[in-house]
Amino acid sequence: MSTLDRGTLLSMAVSNPTRRLENRLFREQGHRVILGVDEVGVAPSAGPVVACALAMPLDKRFIKGVRDSKMLSAAQRERLAKRILRHAITVGLGAASVREIDQINIYYATVLAMKRAVARAGEHDYVIVDGRKIRGFEEHAGPYQAMIDGDARCYAVACASIVAKVTRDRLMRNLSVRYPWYGWEHNAGYATPDHRAGMTAHGVTAHHRRSFITTQRVLAGEQTALDLFDDESSASILDVATDASPEPIFAAS
Repeated sequence: MSTLDRGTLLSMAVSNPTRRLENRLFREQGHRVILGVDEVGVAPSAGPVVACALAMPLDKRFIKGVRDSKMLSAAQRERLAKRILRHAITVGLGAASVREIDQINIYYATVLAMKRAVARAGEHDYVIVDGRKIRGFEEHAGPYQAMIDGDARCYAVACASIVAKVTRDRLMRNLSVRYPWYGWEHNAGYATPDHRAGMTAHGVTAHHRRSFITTQRVLAGEQTALDLFDDESSASILDVATDASPEPIFAAS
């Protein structure tokens, strides 16, 4: 890859999301409460998947620094989440528990979390969802549009990605106090080497996704130096889901 190619990709990666779609929906259709929806926690071996649906005011200036949550440090996300919550018109959080993850698959559990988040956000005019179209989603959310890389392209979706990530990371840190052997306070449940070592030494908990390959191998007592599939690849075909949406575990003001 040439230097120019790398520079172009870097520029695209750190580009700021816009309100272009939201503004068009307002101008052409009069929509004002436009929810951005995103989820976090599809690939980890432990913990729920969490989704956020929120609407930002169209007549206020952008919150400086908002972009795809994956492009931000933990400290940046924490700071921005507080500002987002102060300015948001409405916010809804939804989750799918580990039990639901193991009963349905990760895809359907993720959709379930997003439906719960939209329902808890209340009245709205339109929804923009990160990712691809979801069959039947309009029956629960109303008019919506799916946007690939929406968390990098759409302001409302980027804001939702930050709040969802902060909420789930804090949840996993809280769980790490009760289960200190897995490194959840820093790996958020992903199948990192220290997490795998903790599973091997201390077994699995009720918060581990037993349908995921890493967990299954620990339960079977298998030791492998190299996984044929890791949880990030298997996450696309396995499952997720909680009966109640997680409360935001940070102050809104």
